[in-house]
Amino acid sequence: MIAEKLIRAAAALLLSATGAFAMDAPPACREIPFEGIRHSVCEVRAGADLRLFLRDESGATLGSFSRIDQILAPEGQALRFAMNAGMYHSDRSPVGLHIEGGRELAPIVTASGPGNFGMTPNGVFCVTPEGSFQIRESRSFAKERPDCRFATQSGPLLLIEGALHPRFLPDSTSRYTRNGVGVSADGSRAYFVISGGRVSFHQFARFFRDALGLQQALYFDGNISRLYAPDLGRNDFGFAMGPVIGLVEPGR
Repeated sequence: MIAEKLIRAAAALLLSATGAFAMDAPPACREIPFEGIRHSVCEVRAGADLRLFLRDESGATLGSFSRIDQILAPEGQALRFAMNAGMYHSDRSPVGLHIEGGRELAPIVTASGPGNFGMTPNGVFCVTPEGSFQIRESRSFAKERPDCRFATQSGPLLLIEGALHPRFLPDSTSRYTRNGVGVSADGSRAYFVISGGRVSFHQFARFFRDALGLQQALYFDGNISRLYAPDLGRNDFGFAMGPVIGLVEPGR
């Protein structure tokens, strides 16, 4: 009887430790005010199960947070948070480089062009095989081809060694809800951010630099920006998405 009780107690302890998002686990996401606008910030540490999602096994574009959770459920996994990651064409295929599980699904684009993506220098967010994070300028990335388990290309770069992109204007009237990613200098942390209101590129880049103290940051998109963050009671609906990035943990 005593042995049975001990086994049950051990099982309960294991369940509480490995079950989805234990009650005493620190939140992945928080809100930080900056210049009168609250920004949602989701932090990921190196080695966490951060993945990019584009298509299911049949080749259909996933396009939503709920659909991603559906394909994770058989693994006993679920999204801790997620957001759209990188720009996409009308068929929701990636505009630039997209790597999943070390497999390149879309090639890198190094030419300047129209729109935000073509506002060079643009860049690549990379999750290395060791699980650390990098943001690299696209042409440098194409030349050196660092090894990435997951990677997404977008543009423009928001911060380049602590400097704002040279085309950002302090008095710009182009304002949207925007989202992007920044990484710590040692690559041990990545910060996924979505603005809580309409901001200019200049203001959004300064959030990464001045509020988070980062030197490298990359723009994902604007206007269509979406976030799934149970820590904040948030699950954005609306546009069907192309590439999505999310932190995966044991399911509820």
